[in-house]
Amino acid sequence: MRLLVVEDEKKVASFIKKGLEEEGYVVDVAADGESGLRMALDQVHDLIVLDLHLPKKNGLRVLQELRAEKVNTPVLLLTVRAAIEDKVLGLDAGADDYLTKPFAFQELQARVRALLRRRAEAEATVLRVGDLTLDPARRLVFRGEEKIDLTLKEFTLLEYFMRNSGRVLTRTMIAERVWGYDFDPMTNVIDVYVNYLRKKIDAAQERKLIHTVRGVGYVLKAE
Repeated sequence: MRLLVVEDEKKVASFIKKGLEEEGYVVDVAADGESGLRMALDQVHDLIVLDLHLPKKNGLRVLQELRAEKVNTPVLLLTVRAAIEDKVLGLDAGADDYLTKPFAFQELQARVRALLRRRAEAEATVLRVGDLTLDPARRLVFRGEEKIDLTLKEFTLLEYFMRNSGRVLTRTMIAERVWGYDFDPMTNVIDVYVNYLRKKIDAAQERKLIHTVRGVGYVLKAE
């Protein structure tokens, strides 16, 4: 699981990052609202921990812009404000949960686990694009009636394509979501794995699903 922490207080951000990494999460940190929004729009994270008081763009505005762009990544708001009105404002803007500073780290952990569990249950729905079917819960893929065997990385890549069917995905977006932010941009491994998927999914089919957008990236769609 990859999490994004948007927090301008270095000590607080470091504390949260260290604690969540000890729990086995991969954690990225943004120190202001603009960079946090930019990273969140990539949709490579499973959950966002978002402080409300941020430089350049406040957390509430970041949240509103994310939801306006149809980014449904769960968001846990952090703030020193404890007034009911502020909590309602944040939740109405699209937050999934709310935690007031100062907080016990165990409570943050519990809320993160609950939000991720809720998302996992929602994402367990079988995905379909044309006659291609992917079952996240059982790790099964079918093209029509034919079962397709994929490696873990191939499955992860295909799931990312199918959850964004019809949307052009750049190599940068794919790299960050499937391989992580420390991915070497000079390698051609993304193109190699896309070709692996094409051989298994499209090669024997008249109707192709994976398409190259020259100079940009790839898109999976049923034409």
